[in-house]
Amino acid sequence: MMDMQRIMANLFGAWFQMGRQFPPATLDAIARTVAEGEDAHRGELRVAIESRLPVSAVMAGMTARDRAALLFSHLRVWDTEENCGVLLYVLLAEHRIEIVVDRGIGRAVATTEWEAITAHMRDAFAQGRFREAVETGVAEAGALLARHFPGNGQPRENELPDRPLIL
Repeated sequence: MMDMQRIMANLFGAWFQMGRQFPPATLDAIARTVAEGEDAHRGELRVAIESRLPVSAVMAGMTARDRAALLFSHLRVWDTEENCGVLLYVLLAEHRIEIVVDRGIGRAVATTEWEAITAHMRDAFAQGRFREAVETGVAEAGALLARHFPGNGQPRENELPDRPLIL
């Protein structure tokens, strides 16, 4: 997206509809999907949904990927016991989805597998199915983590909040 297009999207996009797109019941459902997935694997999944970036950040060249990496650090997704944190980041104004993974997962899971998840999410978002888009991403990420980092059947500490962070 060109800078002017990005500026306009972040200024005038439908960011003000965030409450309708992600009401409390939807956030609760997504949190349940995160928790259910984490019962089957050793990963820690964090969801962050941001309506828009500040224009100053866009003008400074910040991309959705840059913002996701910043949040990965700020939210301490990297700080998990087994280096198996995953951030699923959605930037609504620019229709961008980024998945940032910790080094433990990055070594085991191919980038193409994460890209397939973002493609499925993008399709659901394009149809206006916001809840399903995020739940699909969370469920597919959970299945991927269960395949590469299966749970050991023992209860474990939940290291990151399951409820999506709305920014």
